[in-house]
Amino acid sequence: MELNSRIYVAGHRGMVGSAIVRQLKASGYTNIITRTRNELDLTNQKAVFDFFRTENIEKVYLAAAKVGGIVANNTYPADFIYENLMIQCNIIHAAHLADIQKLLFLGSSCIYPKLATQPMAESALLTGELEPTNEPYAVAKIAGIKLCESYNRQFCRDYRSVMPTNLYGPNDNFHPENSHVIPALIRRFHEAKLNGDKEVVAWGSGKPMREFLYVDDMADASIHVMNLSNEVYKENTQPMLSHINVGSGIDCTIRELVETVAKVVGFEGSINFDVSKPDGAPRKLMEVARLNDMGWSSTVGLEKGLSLAYQWYLNNPLDLREA
Repeated sequence: MELNSRIYVAGHRGMVGSAIVRQLKASGYTNIITRTRNELDLTNQKAVFDFFRTENIEKVYLAAAKVGGIVANNTYPADFIYENLMIQCNIIHAAHLADIQKLLFLGSSCIYPKLATQPMAESALLTGELEPTNEPYAVAKIAGIKLCESYNRQFCRDYRSVMPTNLYGPNDNFHPENSHVIPALIRRFHEAKLNGDKEVVAWGSGKPMREFLYVDDMADASIHVMNLSNEVYKENTQPMLSHINVGSGIDCTIRELVETVAKVVGFEGSINFDVSKPDGAPRKLMEVARLNDMGWSSTVGLEKGLSLAYQWYLNNPLDLREA
């Protein structure tokens, strides 16, 4: 990819989109196009088509999405499926109409069945029932994959898809009610340290295993996949199985995660696990052999990534941490 290519990053204020912008700039790319939600409503088809028609964009990173935790997904399922479908359909079709050949769509590991064999390989897609709590969001992300595959088949486009594992890092959501596990733990331990608490209680037994990836690693992987030659990409994918898992390939128990967050934050009290609370699935791990074969693997270990995430939390105002 030429360093002066006009690159549009949709969702540049989100955790993943902002990381892609950081990585692109660090790699020397100088012509990055962004728009805030107020400047461009991605659910408005005409606005998106007009934007693509006039901006002479050459490459697209589609990181924009409506995201949220279990409570939000359960409360607003129609919002999650509608907004994500509209964003994806508008951007992908507008890119095609503007004759843009290169696009990267970012999905989610929730596309895989609730009871998928571990580790979850790309071939597990559409082989079983989805997790009910976030099924509308997952269906939208599956549709995004199939949109890319369909435009490739019918119009010979080069639209690629990457599916990340659980992400964390700068610009994460640290809201006390709707954040994911790592930002929630960072905030809980930080506040416990400030308050002089002697104990922090974590939900569940601590035995389930989960995989986590620092978001700048995800951004690096996204740029790597976008820049792969057609020969390498097609050698490791199939027309109807084109998406690529992105993860560290390493998981840990929730107990190990909790203890590592406490260490990074500097909380010196005790940690107790409330076994009356649900554990969820016993394990969720991505199979990342295909991406490794294409020349990419993660470089930021969990403790280092947590330290970087905690420093970002400390260095940014509350309204940005809870965005």
